[in-house]
Amino acid sequence: MDEWVDRFLAHKKVEDGAGANTLDAYGHDLARFVDWCRKKKVETVDKITPAEVLGFVVFRRRDDGVSSRTAARNLVAVRNFLKFLHEEGVIPTNPAELVDMQKTERPLPKVLTMEDVEALLDAPDTAKPAGLRDKAMLEVLYATGLRVSELVNLPRGSLNLEVGYLRVLGKGRKERIVPLGEVALDWLLRYLDQARAKLLKKRLTDTDAVFVTNRGGPMTRQHFYLLVKRYAKQVGIKQSVSPHVLRHSFATHLLERGADLRSVQEMLGHSDLSTTEIYTHINRERLKNVHRKHHPRG
Repeated sequence: MDEWVDRFLAHKKVEDGAGANTLDAYGHDLARFVDWCRKKKVETVDKITPAEVLGFVVFRRRDDGVSSRTAARNLVAVRNFLKFLHEEGVIPTNPAELVDMQKTERPLPKVLTMEDVEALLDAPDTAKPAGLRDKAMLEVLYATGLRVSELVNLPRGSLNLEVGYLRVLGKGRKERIVPLGEVALDWLLRYLDQARAKLLKKRLTDTDAVFVTNRGGPMTRQHFYLLVKRYAKQVGIKQSVSPHVLRHSFATHLLERGADLRSVQEMLGHSDLSTTEIYTHINRERLKNVHRKHHPRG
């Protein structure tokens, strides 16, 4: 079984362009499934039946105590693995197709109010090079809805400053074009003109990354995550804030102001429209809360 898991992961990497985090998650989930099968004396993939798949999901929920969402993710990994084996002609059918879970409620993404977004974007001290960089990063993040990994890995060649857009290489190495907007473009130009070289301090080895630190290298996900948390605390935002919360806020605020779902999907880089539809649920919940709070019979 281990050999077929390795082949499946290699297929996901080469054919589907799966990233390291996705491959790691698949690897962990399938390792648990293989262990479960061996405990049930199932040693080869052709002996796997729906009973093993269902038993694995029940075991994860009942004995391991994982959430329904985690168990559903485990099932997706197993289903895709067995689908691969079926398509390769290793097994005659996919036994996981007969196993389903009740649709789990997806928690709604956390979103900032416009007031909190404005406060967060105004938090950095733009009189300092690092503050000007942070301001530019926050403005670009909120203006584009980039994933944090996409933001910190932006190369200078991805910028079209004359027209005002970014070329982003997202999940599965899929390229998309995202507009910057005038405000974000202005702060990005200021940072590039006034702060980037000062942060690099004329080091002999330059980096192609747009956003850099005073150590002369590119900004990291971890460093930027801590910066966002610090600025949120600085301006008194009570809820937990991360770069991904700004991505959620970007999408939600666009839809609230009339943007169509397909355009938001394209800007976010979602391959499936159903992933983007979660933001429409946020709008519905907000309307319900407004109605309950302000209507005399709410």
